[in-house]
Amino acid sequence: MKRRTFSGSWRAVLAAGAIAAAGLTAQHSMAAEDYQAVTPDRLANAQSDPGWLTYYRTYNGQSHSPANQINTANVGKLSVAWTYKFPADLQQGFEATPIVNGRYLFVSTPKDNVYAFDALTGKPLWKFEPKLGPEAFKNACCDVVNRGVALYGKNAYIAMLNGEVVALDAQTGAVAWRKRMFDAGTGYAFSLAPLAIDGAIVVGNSGGEYGARGFIAALDPQNGNVLWKHMTIPAQKEKGSETWPDGMQEHGGGASWLTGTYDPASKTLYWGVGNPGPWLAALRPGDNLYSDSLLALDPKTGDIKWHYQYTRNDTWDYDGVNTPILANIRYGGKDYDAIIHADRNGFFHAIDRATGKLIYANAFVKATSVTGYTADGQPIQDKSKYPTVGTTIDTCPSFLGGKNWWSVSYDPEKHLAFVPSLHACMSLSGKSVSYMEGLPYLGEGFEIKPEPGSRGYGELQAIDVNTGKKVWSHWSKMPWNGGVASTAGGLAFSGSLDGHLYAFDEATGKVLWTSPRLASGIIAQPSVFEVDGQEYVAVLAGYGGANPIWGGPMAKISEKVPRGGTLYVFALHHG
Repeated sequence: MKRRTFSGSWRAVLAAGAIAAAGLTAQHSMAAEDYQAVTPDRLANAQSDPGWLTYYRTYNGQSHSPANQINTANVGKLSVAWTYKFPADLQQGFEATPIVNGRYLFVSTPKDNVYAFDALTGKPLWKFEPKLGPEAFKNACCDVVNRGVALYGKNAYIAMLNGEVVALDAQTGAVAWRKRMFDAGTGYAFSLAPLAIDGAIVVGNSGGEYGARGFIAALDPQNGNVLWKHMTIPAQKEKGSETWPDGMQEHGGGASWLTGTYDPASKTLYWGVGNPGPWLAALRPGDNLYSDSLLALDPKTGDIKWHYQYTRNDTWDYDGVNTPILANIRYGGKDYDAIIHADRNGFFHAIDRATGKLIYANAFVKATSVTGYTADGQPIQDKSKYPTVGTTIDTCPSFLGGKNWWSVSYDPEKHLAFVPSLHACMSLSGKSVSYMEGLPYLGEGFEIKPEPGSRGYGELQAIDVNTGKKVWSHWSKMPWNGGVASTAGGLAFSGSLDGHLYAFDEATGKVLWTSPRLASGIIAQPSVFEVDGQEYVAVLAGYGGANPIWGGPMAKISEKVPRGGTLYVFALHHG
């Protein structure tokens, strides 16, 4: 296939028919009837769709494609089909997963821009540039990132740092509606990809480091009206509020900042909740529900069906937001409809998704604060690892977690989960803190340190979900911050900060293909899709995110990774 490269100069690319609207430049070359509406039925059956319709490809969070045209035998022939280099003023982290419906490919960028391309040729179709004011970036904890769009009907939806959820016409980029969920600069932000379910666009907030009381909300896809809004930290006298000192709930954190998953069969929405506020647990004795928890919600009301708390009275920033993946497992001679989850606290969990009861939990990195779980699923936590004002402790993993937001992929045929893991520890020092709107609400100082005995900071590992045991691993001296996409071709694709996309043999972990060095490091998840019978792998390269801000020695060893963003699309080379 002929390689096509496009730059950020849209005037040179778009020859005619520019459409001007607030923050919008567009040119549409494909007929209107080419865009197929993304219906609830298509989303519920996304596994059989040739595209990549939603953040994890499917509602179950597995990030696994049935495509097998690219496989272990021929992946060595993978080459660049087309690229697009984004404008130079976007030097932050590119964290979005490319979303594909038919020939339409959508990505978001730092500062909440959205771009649409012809997935086959790479031709730019339109772009949305909201040009946010500085107040929108004030409470963006870990870079001014966005993780992608949701598709529903004939719209694309983005949740923005400034508190707006925006619906865009997927064919033209024209704004259909805007809904403001909070004011910028008040401690809140949006950075997640929304989740489109039957009759609702679901979003969750960022801002746990600012004492912003978390929420999950569902909006009407037609007009943005709020259908329901569930606060993750209960108000005084609500169920669960007794696990907090009175008055602390109002600024209790519990951000819900990563896209959840959904089971259409049981009509259950699964969503993770982040750390409590302030960080220093000595200021808020109690379990602090529903921080660091998995919530099973009624998608029509937002009511909690059940919850499971991974870490209690968290003082280490061990958010429970990492993806709750639906998987059928066999453990100890019994079959379970399970949630599998690699937590920030360093444990890989399997949870009965009907009851919320723990099946098993095994450490996948060195873990010294949460040391295990009781038979009835209670976390066992080392009380000596809690700092107080004026004291310092050392513990593992660091506040960035044994795994951060980076997507796990799960192959249901091989029962393997592919987990990007971080091997880092930290010191934590207790400090006094008072809540002030829009300012950090921590009460702790921190320093990242290497994990003793580790072969590097990064490890991509495969875990057998039927046992919870590691099958293989691939180590990296730099952090491994790239999400994973696996395929029926026996491949797991994941990128690294060294500027390469890798194809691993799912069964053995052997590297079967390495891309040429890309323009920057990869911290995003690839997507795999088919157009006109041809299979493609797409990924955004663009180093940024939390590591260069908070990573300490990890940031130091990665400081020479180039900045800037580029979209790469790969296909098999013929001839």
